[in-house]
Amino acid sequence: MAPLRHHRLLLAVVLLLSGLPHPAHPFTELESDQIARFQEYLRIRTAHPSPDYAGAAAFLLPYAESVGLRATTLHFTPCKTKPLLLLTWPGSDPSLPSVLLNSHIDSVPTEPERWWHPPFAAHRDAATGRIYARGAQDDKCLPVQYLEAIRGLRAAGFEPARTVHISLVPDEEIGGADGFAEFARSEEFRALNIGFMLDEGQASPTDVFRVFYADRLVWRLIVKAAGAPGHGSRMFDGAAVGSLMDCVETVAGFREAQFGKVKAGEKGPGEVVSANPVYMKAGIPSPTGFVMNMQPSEAEVGFDLRIPPTEDIEQIKRRVKEEWAPAHKNLTYELLQKGPVTDVAGRPIFTATNESNPWWSVFEKAITSAGGKLSKPEILSSTTDSRFVRQLGIPALGFSPMTNTPILLHDNNEFLEDKVFLRGIKVYEHVIRALSSFQG
Repeated sequence: MAPLRHHRLLLAVVLLLSGLPHPAHPFTELESDQIARFQEYLRIRTAHPSPDYAGAAAFLLPYAESVGLRATTLHFTPCKTKPLLLLTWPGSDPSLPSVLLNSHIDSVPTEPERWWHPPFAAHRDAATGRIYARGAQDDKCLPVQYLEAIRGLRAAGFEPARTVHISLVPDEEIGGADGFAEFARSEEFRALNIGFMLDEGQASPTDVFRVFYADRLVWRLIVKAAGAPGHGSRMFDGAAVGSLMDCVETVAGFREAQFGKVKAGEKGPGEVVSANPVYMKAGIPSPTGFVMNMQPSEAEVGFDLRIPPTEDIEQIKRRVKEEWAPAHKNLTYELLQKGPVTDVAGRPIFTATNESNPWWSVFEKAITSAGGKLSKPEILSSTTDSRFVRQLGIPALGFSPMTNTPILLHDNNEFLEDKVFLRGIKVYEHVIRALSSFQG
């Protein structure tokens, strides 16, 4: 009986242990240091509306110098409170166009009360390896991965043929007007002779990496309705709110048709036109709210309009004029274009992902050599700093090496697993080596 009791006891212990969290995979001293540096950067409060750019620079500049990179601080605002950090690893052949790796320093605000852990504590869950922090995915992982990849390449004795630059820029999350937009127009940028750029992408919930060859174009549509006022009980043609409701219903039908293509898997989120209402203004104010027995003579609605660069812009304009805001319904509109729709050569703003672009082949082979796979190239549904470079006719891809990871940019409880973060370093070692050695 004693052996049987021992057997049962052993089985009970095994079952008990199997239900406990498994300890995290042991890391080397270097890997632990890399994770610690990532956490240190995440703890710097670079969220809007008051990003600590000075604190970020105080961390990043010595960090870059410890890896052996030249560091320059550029300012494009008179107050000099929004530094753009330019880090350089000189290549052996300065005549070759250089490679630029970009990341933005700023991040979006948080709702701390909705987070499981304080959003700037960079808490690491020992059981899952998840590091919770604002910016963990978007995109404070990138500069640490860039720098650690270069550290690894230098330790291995690798010397690049092409010069490699890293740009760490302000204000991407609020449009980049004082960041990359000014940088792309500057003499300093032209002097870099950029041949190719990598910028941020998005996480992939599957085991393949996502890559983005374009951003959707940003437009704003404001529709205003006018009509005769009337008693709240009256039914008559041409009421301002009634006309505006017709506009909203028409746009909603278009939106549903576009969204249906995404739901059906026919197109990706960045390959359709999105038209989302973001505000409405109507009604006659009263001390207690609005006058409920009077129909107003004016009403207004605003839409955030995102258009793939492959879309026929003129067709969208005709749709707005003839279907969404027709003049015969006393509707007027403003269609505001936020940035150019073609590059300097008059071409749609996207980077080719075929044999016509030799950089694509180099990048694709580098991912394969790192043991990864790429999904079908996508158009990013939002916008990044890549658009400023593509507008100049320079090829640029959006890429963040995060697989088997939920997409949590701008979300509560944003996190990145430590093992995913570390794998990204190894991926960038292959990518940087390939891009900086390319002789084409």
